[in-house]
Amino acid sequence: LLATFPKELEVVFFCNSGSEANDLALRISRENGASRGHTDVVVMDSAYHGHTQSTIDISPYKWNQSKSRHFAKPESSHVMQFPDTCRDLHLDGHRESAKVLAEAERAGRKVCAYICESLLGCGGQVVLPDGYLASVYRNMRRAGAVCIADEVQCGFGRTGSHFWGFETQGVVPDVVVLGKAMGNGVPLAGVVTTRKLADTFSDGGMEYFNTTGGCNAAIAAGTAVLRVIKESNLQQNAARVGDYLLTHLRRLQDKHAFIGDVRGIGLFLGIEFVVPGNPKTLNYAPKLAKWVLNELKVKHRVLLATDGKHSSVIKIKPPLVMTIEDAAALIGSLANVLGDAKAKPIEFSILREKDELYNRNLKRAREPAFDPIQACFSAVAIGLSLFYCAVP
Repeated sequence: LLATFPKELEVVFFCNSGSEANDLALRISRENGASRGHTDVVVMDSAYHGHTQSTIDISPYKWNQSKSRHFAKPESSHVMQFPDTCRDLHLDGHRESAKVLAEAERAGRKVCAYICESLLGCGGQVVLPDGYLASVYRNMRRAGAVCIADEVQCGFGRTGSHFWGFETQGVVPDVVVLGKAMGNGVPLAGVVTTRKLADTFSDGGMEYFNTTGGCNAAIAAGTAVLRVIKESNLQQNAARVGDYLLTHLRRLQDKHAFIGDVRGIGLFLGIEFVVPGNPKTLNYAPKLAKWVLNELKVKHRVLLATDGKHSSVIKIKPPLVMTIEDAAALIGSLANVLGDAKAKPIEFSILREKDELYNRNLKRAREPAFDPIQACFSAVAIGLSLFYCAVP
C-alpha cells in the first residue's frame, strides 16, 4: 500500500470504515493542534465524510438535509464554498480559503484541519480546477492546519490518470483517508500520514485501538484488491472507459439544452441538469434529474443516483471492471430516456414548471427576511433626514 504513496506518507492506521478513518484523521489533527489551541475544521460545502457524530459535524451535506436542530452546523466547523465549475463560481482556491480563514479568525477560532475530497463526490462529481488544492493547502498550512485528503470515493485508480485523486492536483496531503474500494466489500479502511503526525498523536497518550481494524481477513482482502487492480490493469481501464463515456455524454449534451455540464475524470463522472434560459445561479433541475433516474431504472434496469447540493447531478461511478460494451449500453439507455423527454412535451413542461418553482423558492430563501421593526426604524430615519434637509 505505501508503495503507491509519496515517501512522506509512511504510517498506516487500519480501520473498518471510511467514517472511522475520518474520525481518526480528526483526532490526529486535533492532537497536533492542541498545544496551540487549534481545534476547528474547514470543510467544503455539501461535503460528506461519514456517519459518526464527529464526521456528521464536518458534513454540510447532512446539515443541509436535516430538519433537526440537533444536526445543525457546529461552531467548530467552517464552510468553504466549493468550486461550481458549471456556473464558474468560487473557482479561485486562494481567495476562497483566505476568506474562510479570515472569517474563523474574526470569530476568535483557530483551525487545526482542512478536509476535502480530492474530487468532490456529494458536491456533484466536481473535478477541482488546476492548482486549486495547491493554493488552498498553502493557506491552510500557514494558518496551522493539517491538510486531509478524503480518498474514500475517488482513490484506488478511479481517476484513470493517477492512483490517488490528490495526485491530479500535484499536492502531497498531510493525512489521507481510505475506505470503500480498499476491501472491495470487506470492511477495511485506513489513514495514511507522516511519521511526525503519527508520533505527535501517539505522544498524546490516547492510543488508537480497534478490535477488528486490520484483522488478517480484511488485510488479505486489501492485498488482493491491490494485486487485482495492478494485474488486471483496472486503472488503465478506468481511463479508457471513462474517456469513452465522457465523449459520448458530451455528444448527448450537444443535443439537449437541459444538460448544463458533463464533467469528470476516469470513472468519476457527473451529468448536471439545468433549466435552460434561467439565470445561471438559479437553473437547478432536480425534478428532471430524478425523472431521468426513474426512467432509466424502470425501463432500462439501469441504477444510478443523484448528488450535488440541489440533487441535480446524476453521478456515474461504476466498478472499475466496467467495459466499453457496458458503457455503450449505458449511453444507449440514457440517449433513449433523454429522447423520450423531448418526445413528451406535456410531461417535460410539467417537470420544467416544478424545477422553476424550486428555483423561485431558492431565490426567496436567499433573500433577507423582511423585518417590520427594522423597516419602521428605517422609515423614521429617512423621514427625519428629509425633514432636516428641508429646514433652511
